[in-house]
Amino acid sequence: GVDSTLANILWVVLVGWWMALGYLGAGVLNCITIIGIPFGLQSFKMAKLALWPFGAQIYSL
Repeated sequence: GVDSTLANILWVVLVGWWMALGYLGAGVLNCITIIGIPFGLQSFKMAKLALWPFGAQIYSL
């Protein structure tokens, strides 16, 4: 809704951009090795969640 959109905008401006940047950097570093690729992919997913957390749906497999 409108509340989560406003909260997301405030989050991105104050915290989300640098947190997502950290996850992206960790993902790139993890993807350098074959063993780290699964961890890197999870870091990319966390970057998306760190950037826009409110109203996100998390599914368990």
